[in-house]
Amino acid sequence: MRINLTSVLVDDQDKALRFYTEVLGFVKKHDIPMGGPRWLTVVSPQEPEGTELVLEPSGHPAVKPFKDALVADGIPYTSFAVEDVHAEHARLRELGVRFTQEPVDMGTVTTAVFDDTCGNLIQIAHQAA
Repeated sequence: MRINLTSVLVDDQDKALRFYTEVLGFVKKHDIPMGGPRWLTVVSPQEPEGTELVLEPSGHPAVKPFKDALVADGIPYTSFAVEDVHAEHARLRELGVRFTQEPVDMGTVTTAVFDDTCGNLIQIAHQAA
């Protein structure tokens, strides 16, 4: 068994697609009309056949209170692996990304947390070998 899809709940699919591709560097994989919101996925350019991230519309009534609670408590919705948290933090800062947690070295793991502009906090992390 392997993870095929995972999703992030987004307030606006077009805005999310721009952020996740133009800022974070993911690549659009699927963009299929579904009569309103669409089936919209992105993948890592390093693993184009790997796990797809669905940019899932956050229209369900339970989503807003859930996302609001996570953000209020500073809890990231998900985490993306990077080779160098400090370098990625600097790159994203240059692009105007707002961080809620600066890079923190915690022994074998370094993390930072940013606002994805779509209602989520996202963690970037690197775990040393």
